[in-house]
Amino acid sequence: MDMLVEHPRIPLGEKEFEAGSFADHTTPLIRNCWYVAALGGEVSREIISRRLLGVDIALYRTEAGAPVAVRNRCPHRSFPLAKGRLVGDTLICGYHGMQFDPSGRCVSMPSMPIVPTNAQVRSFDLVERAPLIWIWMGDPNKADESLVPDTPWLNDENWKSVSGQFFLNSDYVSMHENLLDQTHFPFLHPGVIGTPEYARSKLKIRREGEVVIIDRLLKNSPPPGVYAMPTGLTGKPVDRHSEARFQSPALHVAFAKIVNPTPPPGALTEYCFNITHIFTPENNESIHYWWFNSRNFDLQNKASDEFLHAASDKAYLEDVDALEWIMDVVRKDTEKQFDLNFAPDKPGLLMRRALYDRAAAEAGYEL
Repeated sequence: MDMLVEHPRIPLGEKEFEAGSFADHTTPLIRNCWYVAALGGEVSREIISRRLLGVDIALYRTEAGAPVAVRNRCPHRSFPLAKGRLVGDTLICGYHGMQFDPSGRCVSMPSMPIVPTNAQVRSFDLVERAPLIWIWMGDPNKADESLVPDTPWLNDENWKSVSGQFFLNSDYVSMHENLLDQTHFPFLHPGVIGTPEYARSKLKIRREGEVVIIDRLLKNSPPPGVYAMPTGLTGKPVDRHSEARFQSPALHVAFAKIVNPTPPPGALTEYCFNITHIFTPENNESIHYWWFNSRNFDLQNKASDEFLHAASDKAYLEDVDALEWIMDVVRKDTEKQFDLNFAPDKPGLLMRRALYDRAAAEAGYEL
């Protein structure tokens, strides 16, 4: 089938979940999932706040260095706890002096000799796997540490990463769809990521549970700019292997391998890049976004570091701009739009169906 027509985008508050529908910016956020709360370097003895999935969170470290996340809202009069202070491992509210331990339990209330048993603030499970701090915002009884996504190359001496982050006014469904839509590369990112030959190359789509995977192989074609300079293969025909994965609501990863079929003596034959995209919704229409571009060769080359950072940052900012422009149209254009979908959009539709079904299951619907 060359063209598909999907259901109209009607907010879920106006109708119930429907079997066969797709997630969009109106779909309730998935909460039973590990998301990134912050980079490890962002969290210290200075309390910071961040809104995640519509909830304000206060983040800090204990004196022993363990990260802590509690709701950034005192249960007494909603004073933001990030505006309070730390004394040892005790977080003291700056309004009435209520004191909370890292579990969120109130251990002292200056105005009362006995602390009421219901005086506590919600705490959240955290798992730190450098350089990321993962948070569980859903049912605490379902916080299974074994489900934390695995990104070992981000903390491996055999890999070198450059990274950056953005805050954008768009939704995580659209960002995942954007990354699974590789046909836009030559047009939104000309000369950096995409080439016309790559957009026309055949793709294979497969699923492993809820994970959606795209495989591509482009043979005998020069690499795009982002790979050409670090590998030293500008203009040279190479074989380009790529795998892109919708891994979870919080994570998209891509693995690229550049193969030089005729390397000169002493040169490498294969060059590998792992690209990591991490998203945590602030709400349905804004997200925190972290990216990493990692390579397994020439690790001490500062020029490659600078080039990869600049090229990646440029490309991902182009994505940010495009998605914010789209969201602006969706918000302000009052005439209903039935978006068309074509055969290359299948990976994104599979992802959107998986997110929709998962959101429906959290809401207790059987589709």
